[in-house]
Amino acid sequence: MPKNYKTKQGFTIIEVVLVLAVAGLIFLMVFIALPSLQRTQRDTQRRQDMSRLSAALVQYQTNNNKKADNLPAAKACALTENDLALNLDLYSTNSACKFVKDYLNSATADENSFLDPDGAPYQVGISGNLVSDTGNAGSNFGTAAETKLTCSDSTTGKVCTITGTKFEDHAVFIIPGGKCGGEDNQVVTSQRRRFAILMKLEGAGYACLDNE
Repeated sequence: MPKNYKTKQGFTIIEVVLVLAVAGLIFLMVFIALPSLQRTQRDTQRRQDMSRLSAALVQYQTNNNKKADNLPAAKACALTENDLALNLDLYSTNSACKFVKDYLNSATADENSFLDPDGAPYQVGISGNLVSDTGNAGSNFGTAAETKLTCSDSTTGKVCTITGTKFEDHAVFIIPGGKCGGEDNQVVTSQRRRFAILMKLEGAGYACLDNE
């Protein structure tokens, strides 16, 4: 009696092409979305670094409570990757760099640890106090060619705005006497012992943090 054999069917060419097309589409979507996700993660870390900077400024204020403005003097700490060692003369003569060394690094550290998530040192700029300084406190004040903090007088006080769009400057600005304004890249006049921190983000927009 003859045996009955079931015919074993394989994938058709159309089915194989369909599977490959779907797999390729998924891979393409991941490939496109991954850089954006990584930028978002780095910007999240930058916001956390701003909170760290804010806490350091509060500690500085506590330690210098008797000083009139009790915040670091106006200066720009423009560091390169070759300037990470904390024994440079720059850290004793530059008020912004000294603040980075004394308040944003551990007492035993011999290298700057206040670094951007991509490994470059933050460029820390401290403007004049918006309340107590005369003139345009920090006009065109910046640490790099394109990203600067420009402060100008308005009817209600001074307004400071980040200008330029080059994120790679890694610039973070401290504005004594200021608070975050209506625009996310602006700081407006507040009280003498208040401060705001401004930074341009890598993904899109700006971040502002104050101690109001």
